[in-house]
Amino acid sequence: MTSNTETNDKLFYKMGEVSTMLNVAPSLLRFWEKEFDCLKTLTKNRKGDRMYTKHNIEDLKMIQHLVKERGYTLNGANDFINQNIQTNNKHQEILKSLNKMKDFFEELKQNV
Repeated sequence: MTSNTETNDKLFYKMGEVSTMLNVAPSLLRFWEKEFDCLKTLTKNRKGDRMYTKHNIEDLKMIQHLVKERGYTLNGANDFINQNIQTNNKHQEILKSLNKMKDFFEELKQNV
């Protein structure tokens, strides 16, 4: 039997584990995989079993929240998630640029 500490340190989770975590049927996870762009890159092992990362599980929790609790349609939830991904990517680009500028000014300050 594994402890919670060991489970939290895992890199991948099997479909049965994720199904239990989210209290949904495995068939719903397979359905969501077909419907949501963010799940189309799931890792599969040599046998073809789906292997979920912590990031995949967070995406599934978001999908579950949007569809089951907030009443989004599948298309609406997919759009919402994709917009958030694009926004996060833009923020990452801005942070990289700001860090480069910061490094430049620190170097300039040291050379003056």
